[in-house]
Amino acid sequence: MRIRATLNALALRLDGNETPEMLRKALAELPDLPLEVEISGLVSQGVLEALLELGRERGLQLRPQRGEKYIPYTEVVDQTLRAGARLESPGTVVILGDVNAGAEIIAAGDIIVVGKLRGLAHAGATGQEEAAIWAMSLEAKQIRIAHYVAQAPDGEKSSRGPERARVAEGRIVLEAWGRKA
Repeated sequence: MRIRATLNALALRLDGNETPEMLRKALAELPDLPLEVEISGLVSQGVLEALLELGRERGLQLRPQRGEKYIPYTEVVDQTLRAGARLESPGTVVILGDVNAGAEIIAAGDIIVVGKLRGLAHAGATGQEEAAIWAMSLEAKQIRIAHYVAQAPDGEKSSRGPERARVAEGRIVLEAWGRKA
């Protein structure tokens, strides 16, 4: 359990190792401010009941769990992904080669293709809107970042050089990268 005072409340983070008695004792010694509670672990029914009781006296607001989502590692693939290949990763993926049409890359982090991206790429697949797709030549019919989907315009085949796809203002945008202006 962590407690810190803010201007208008006590910010309380529960990690699942608390008992109702620990909670009551810790808060009894602090100012009578409303509670802002973040739960980051499994808490017992007794702790929840104590929290509700204290919340009736002080005021209670539940907060979503904070912090960056953990991306565990970067996976490097040193070959071209052919049609039918599917690569899923809990981290960022770097492809040193092309991703052919019919191949799929699904990553929780970024996707970086040092080659042509013609297959399906889904970066931030577990909800990270900050993820991006980087490619030397972005020729995919469809790309996805978090829950956003972008389709390539019909008939556009020419490569524009290295590009980055990212989410901005609620949609996927493409922008040049690596070129001198």
